[in-house]
Order: sequence, then structure tokens, then C-alpha cells
Amino acid sequence: MSRVEQLLGRPVSIEVRDGVPADGAYDCLAELDRRFNPGLADSQVCRLERGELAELPVDLAEVLGICAYYERLTGGAFSARTPGGRLDPGPAALGWAVRRAADRLRAGGSANFCLNAGGDVLAVGEPEPGRPWLVGIRHPELADRVCAVLGVRDLAVATRVPVERGPDGGLLAVSVVAADLVTAGVVAAAAYALGPDGVSWADSQPGCLVFAVDAEHVVHRSAALDELIVVEVS
Repeated sequence: MSRVEQLLGRPVSIEVRDGVPADGAYDCLAELDRRFNPGLADSQVCRLERGELAELPVDLAEVLGICAYYERLTGGAFSARTPGGRLDPGPAALGWAVRRAADRLRAGGSANFCLNAGGDVLAVGEPEPGRPWLVGIRHPELADRVCAVLGVRDLAVATRVPVERGPDGGLLAVSVVAADLVTAGVVAAAAYALGPDGVSWADSQPGCLVFAVDAEHVVHRSAALDELIVVEVS
């Protein structure tokens, strides 16, 4: 079963192959959207910015702690604040929320599901016995095309592409494969912010594999990623 809802600023779909209802996972994501979405005036993120929280909620503190860790690790290339200074925990909040939703599905008895949040994917188990979930890596310039298709089990894939155009001399796109979407999403965002140096940096992060396209349209990828690639488009 599968359906799509607009949550966390993205279209979110959950495909479950065990017959387990996904309602609880959607409810979980909706709740966390209300708390972490910087576009909602009454979210905890916005209330924190306005100094309206007497005490920092535990969950938000955990998300902001993840952001602070990667900000230190990247020398500030990754930040929970936008260029305009607004607090936006972005990929850390998204990955953390997806982790909670996945826990809800597992608690309900599901061992085979795929959660897609606007192209960032957590694939658990298998859609059918002996077959992996197929996850496309989005083309950086053609929204209706992919650069490659990965076959994954119990892995997350996150991709960062430019909103309008690629950075001059930087990366057009970077995808990271990791065990969870917190790691994949934050490492992908940090690598994209670091530019060309971000490819080797992401590849050096524990448990991470990288697929990136630079400004010259040259593909860079982790050697170990080859065993996951089902289709690669030249």
C-alpha cells in the first residue's frame, strides 16, 4: 500500500509490503512536521527563534545537536542556519523524523517498506523476496531523468541538487548512501556545501558511499558503490 502526503516541506510517500497500515507513520511525520517545520509560525523551531520556549524540548535538542556536530566537523560548511540567518535544521530534522516513522512501522510489524521524502529514501527489507528496492539518483539538471539506479536493502539514500543552477566550480549534485537517513541527508548536504572537496570528505565518513557530479559533468563515486548500481545512465 502507498499514498502521498505533503509533510516536512516535501511530498512523502510510504510503500509497505507487509500489509501493515502506514497511518501511524504518517501521523508521526505530521506531528514532527508541526514541531520542526521552520515554515510554520507555531513550530518549536520558530518559537525557539523568538525566545518563546522556557525549556528546549528533548527531541529538538537532539536534532540541533546533530546539526552542531556536523557544523564543527565541516568547519561551518554545514549549518542549521540559512544564509539569511534563519534557523532551519533541514536534513537533520527530516532524517530524524523519518527514523521515528520507521520505528513506528517496525513496531506495527512491518519489515519491508520504503519511505520516500521528496527523493530522500529509506528502504527497509525487500519489496519481494530476493529483490532489492530500486532507488533512482536524480539527474542534477533534468528533473525527469536519473543518473543511476541503485538496488538497496536496509539503506538510506539522500541527494542534494541545486534549486536553480549548479554552483560555479562546485558540485552539480551529490548523493550519499548510509544506514540511516539522518547520516545520509546531513552528509550529503555537508558535502554539497563543501564543493569538490566534499566528495572525498563524504567518502571518508564511516558507513557512507557517495555518488557526485561536478560542474564539468564528471561523475565521482565510491568504489564500493558499484555493487549497488543496477543501471547507470551515461
